Parts: sequence; C-alpha cells; structure tokens
Amino acid sequence: MTTPVRRAGAFAALCTLSLAVPIFGPELSAPIALVLALVAVAVTDGPVFDLFAFPDDYAEGHLFGLLTFVLAATTLGLLAVNWSLPLSIFVGVVFLVGYGSLAETFVRTRTDADILQTIAFGAVGSVAAIAGQLGARLATDAPLESAFPVVVFLAVSGTFLAALLRDVLISYDDPIVLLTVGLSLWLLYELEPSVDVAGIVIAIAITIAIGYVSYALGAASIAGMLTGILLALLTIVLGDYGWFAVLITFFGVGSLSTRFRYEQKTDRGVAEENDGARGSSNVIGNTAAALVAVVGFAASEAGLLTVDPDLFLFAFAGSIATALSDTLSSEIGSVFDSPRLITTFERVEPGTDGGVTWQGELAGVVGAAAVAGVSYVAYPGVGLTGALVIGVAGFLGMTADSILGATLEGDLLGNQSVNFLATVSGALAGAVLYAVV
Repeated sequence: MTTPVRRAGAFAALCTLSLAVPIFGPELSAPIALVLALVAVAVTDGPVFDLFAFPDDYAEGHLFGLLTFVLAATTLGLLAVNWSLPLSIFVGVVFLVGYGSLAETFVRTRTDADILQTIAFGAVGSVAAIAGQLGARLATDAPLESAFPVVVFLAVSGTFLAALLRDVLISYDDPIVLLTVGLSLWLLYELEPSVDVAGIVIAIAITIAIGYVSYALGAASIAGMLTGILLALLTIVLGDYGWFAVLITFFGVGSLSTRFRYEQKTDRGVAEENDGARGSSNVIGNTAAALVAVVGFAASEAGLLTVDPDLFLFAFAGSIATALSDTLSSEIGSVFDSPRLITTFERVEPGTDGGVTWQGELAGVVGAAAVAGVSYVAYPGVGLTGALVIGVAGFLGMTADSILGATLEGDLLGNQSVNFLATVSGALAGAVLYAVV
C-alpha cells in the first residue's frame, strides 16, 4: 500500500495534465480522460494500482477513487469545451484540489493540528489555482494583467469553499469538491465582479484576519471559520464594505452574546455546543439567505436579473437583522426564568423551543435595531424609513423563528433549518416592505 503523500503526489501530477486542454486543444482531452478511466477500471493490482489506490479501493479491487475523480474532471472539461465555463476556471480548480490536497496530506504526516492542515491546503491551493488559471490564460492568449484581480478572487474563494467541503465531507470526496467548486466559480465569474489588485488583497487580508481571530478565541470551529471567511469575502467583493459592516455586526455581537452568562446557560442545558464555537451549519443556517441576497444583488448589477438591486439590499439587511435578533433573543432570554410558549403563552421550561421571555424579546428588538442602525450609517440611501423597514423585518423574522420553534422544531425541523427559514422570512419581509413603502 502506497503512502498517502505519494498517492496525493500522483493525483497532483495527473491534475497537471489539465493544462493539455488549453495548450493542445480540446481534441486531446477526450483521449486523456479515456486512458485514465480505462486504467482505473482495468488495473486491479501492481505498482500503478498501489500508487493511486485509496484504502477502500483495495476492498473493491478497482481504482474507484481515481475513476470518480477523472469523471468529475471530465465533466468540468466538457462544460469548458462545450459551454461557457472558462478553461481557466477548469484548470484552476483541478490544480487547486490536486495540489491543495498534496500540501494538506504532507502536513498531516508532520502534525495532527487540523488548523495547520487547513492552512496548508488554503495556501498551496490558492497559489495552485492562480497558477492554473494564469497558465490556461497564457495558453489561450487571454488577457492576463487586467484579469489578475478576478483570478485571485476566484482562486481564494474556491480554496475556502474547497477547504470547507473537505472539512465537512470525508477525505475521499474530492470529486464532489471538484464539481461543486468548479460550478460555484463559474457562477461567480458570470457575475462579473469588479475588483482591483489592492481591493482584493485588502478584502482577503481583512476576512482571513477576522476569521482566524474568531477561531483563536473559540467563537468558531474550523468549518465555521471557513464559512465565515468565504461569506465575508463574497459580501465585500459582490456587495461592498457597507454590506460587510452589516454582516460583521451579526458575527461580532452574536459571538459576544453567546458568552453572556455561559456557565449559567451550561447549567441549564441551553448553552451553545462546542464551548460556544459556531460550526458551519450554524453559520450557514443564519446567513444562507443573506448570501443569496448578495448574489442576487450582484446579478442585478451585472444585468443578469431585471430586478431593482436595492430590493436585495433590504432582503440582505432583513435576514441579518433576523439572525442577530433571534440570536440575542435566545442567548439573553435563556438565562431568565418563566418563559412562555409564543403560541399559547403557557409557562414552559427554559430552553423549550418556541419559549420566549420579555427580556429575550427586548434583546431581540435591540439586535434588529442595531442592524438597522448600521445599515442607516453604511447606506445613506436607506434613510430613516428604510432603517425602520429593516428593524421591523428583523422583528418579524425573530417572531417567525419562535413560532416555527413552537410548532415544527424537533419533529419536522432541526434548529438550523428553523434558523434558515426564519432568516428567509426576514429577508422576504425586508424586500416586501421596501417595495411597498
């Protein structure tokens, strides 16, 4: 059985073959893919098998890991050849996964520290993705200098997404990572992000610094950190720093509220798990609606949607107002006695889904008002009326969360699903109220 580093190195070497498509033309891609697929199916033992085999492949007797990876890469290649997926993204993503995995695997042989393995994947994967994109552009005579900021943005965004997927999936799911990252970067490319070199460097530095601090302080797990960094980067590039200010208000104030009387909440059994560190599911549940709003805004700005971009701004702010309002309501309200079920007003035990206290409701209103205030400052066009719309949307979303908790959570929905639906409610409320007012 070959060592993991040798196997990762062999896969990285195969990934380099993706450059053959832009260099020699798409006619060569099909024979390469066919040969690799035949090797994966026909070779059942020997040195080649040992070089590429994952542990499960020995039980199956075939190189299924290699086969699925080749099929995933071939799918992206076909999209690049026959559709509008840029060849540079195809090559960049293949390089990212191949060389990022090699770096992570190598570091894993030296240390058990997950954060160092993630850093290795991120650093080498980003550089490889940039190199792959530039190599493909050079081979096809595509612009280099003018496209460099977008190349860096796509490389770093793809790397964080890939690292996140690898953290939540098993280590042999690189084909899924390859396809997901490739399709996601295709979408980002079509949104025509407008960035310059200085802007993207500053955005990357800010988001990584804040993400790492959140991890170092125990406010986020590695997956939560990666999710937050990716969301923040997309928010800055596709929106602007005003959008980021609204988002960071939720992350900052929400994290502080989690620490509020944490030991007391632990004794009551209502404290956030993992010592208060937010995982990817928590971050996604609270911010997925906001991410959709950011993408919708960028699509409107790029002319892909014939919708007023400000509609998405209010949807974004409404969803974040809901997320912070609900977080403060839960984290503050759970330390007080005698909560009442929001649907019947009967007394329930602290921590009961759908149970509310007047202190928690007041904290939630303050949270919604905080997001409304930041939005008012960050966007002069929002005005007092717009700020009121955002605050009301946050309150309505928080109330929707409590109602869903009292009626559907537990039997039909999990906590993160309820959070997601509540933030969607807040986003819709913000958009509808903006359109009406």
